[in-house]
Amino acid sequence: MSDTHLTYLVGACSAVLGLAAFIALVVAPAVTAYRRAWERVVAVVLSGYVLAALVGVGVVLGAVIVVEWPRVF
Repeated sequence: MSDTHLTYLVGACSAVLGLAAFIALVVAPAVTAYRRAWERVVAVVLSGYVLAALVGVGVVLGAVIVVEWPRVF
């Protein structure tokens, strides 16, 4: 297995585990907090917005690190 394949494997595994943790720690409690079906659907949609915001912050911070790394070090 080459280094590139290993990097892709680690990235894929971390993405799957991160998504599973998000579902277990954010989506599941949000869904079980409500009784009506439409409230549960709204909770899942709003959890999706939270996930998108977290991913966006991670992408922006990663881009800043990549761009600024040579200047700092």
